Amino acid sequence: MTGYLTINVNPVALHLGGLSIHWYGIMYAIAFFVAFILGARRHLSRRGVSEQSSEEMVIIVIIVGLIGARLYYDVQNNPVHYLTHPQDILAFWQGGMAFFGAIIGGFITLAVLAWRRHLSFWLLADAGAIFAVIGQPIGRIGNIINGDILGTRSTLPWATAYVYPTGFAHCAVLQPGFQCGVPYQPAAAYEAIGTLVILAILFAMRKRIPDRAGILAITYVGLYSLSQILIFFLRASEPVVFLGLKQAQWSGIVGLIAGIPLLVFLWKKSPAWSRTVPVVNQGSAPPHHSDPSDTKGEPSKSNPPTAK
Repeated sequence: MTGYLTINVNPVALHLGGLSIHWYGIMYAIAFFVAFILGARRHLSRRGVSEQSSEEMVIIVIIVGLIGARLYYDVQNNPVHYLTHPQDILAFWQGGMAFFGAIIGGFITLAVLAWRRHLSFWLLADAGAIFAVIGQPIGRIGNIINGDILGTRSTLPWATAYVYPTGFAHCAVLQPGFQCGVPYQPAAAYEAIGTLVILAILFAMRKRIPDRAGILAITYVGLYSLSQILIFFLRASEPVVFLGLKQAQWSGIVGLIAGIPLLVFLWKKSPAWSRTVPVVNQGSAPPHHSDPSDTKGEPSKSNPPTAK
């Protein structure tokens, strides 16, 4: 067999009494903090949403997103097991969360928060997309250490095998059918790389095109859906459900079908949050000043939306 990478790291970072703290949980906590500070808070504060309101909303979205991600994972993998073992339904520490569940739960939560706080849903959705795309690559480091997202057996030089020695021959939080010391495709690393590519695209879009509300969110959903369709051909920890495709791939197809026409619609119709001032060419007619009552709900640049 050719050379491959080995991961000799205890998935449990430390013990506090009878509580085991996994690297998985630590990396997700770091991901949430960094994604909020560098992503969601900055995006919202520049558009008039207070820091306190941003903090309150992100805590709610994180909680609902985690529950949604775990429940979606339960459904797409072995729902019968979780129905007969309800104590495992929310066992996050065992590894296993499906991010489509977090997207669905997060969007529903953002819709409720936007309604309750009189904010634009698409403004919050864009902030949520930025939060997700910054946090995901960091969280995937936890998956790599945990060993719960793997592909097929491989002899590639970057294939990974888990070799941490333990008294009960459990080198990582491996899913059923995977073995210690056997090299597999590092699907979690592929996920991280794919999300970094999406991150670069979204930040380039935000910088170079008018910042229309909702465009970043729908672009994120579309690109993430495409990445899942491709990456899940390499992932071997999830079962095939129909026509040779896995649940996440079908979810990705639905995301693309819904996202592409919605992206076109938003591009043409959604209000812009651009901070640029139109340039009037020399010799052209002066810009038309419409009546304030004819703004159709578009936010004023001098009076950005504020959270209650």
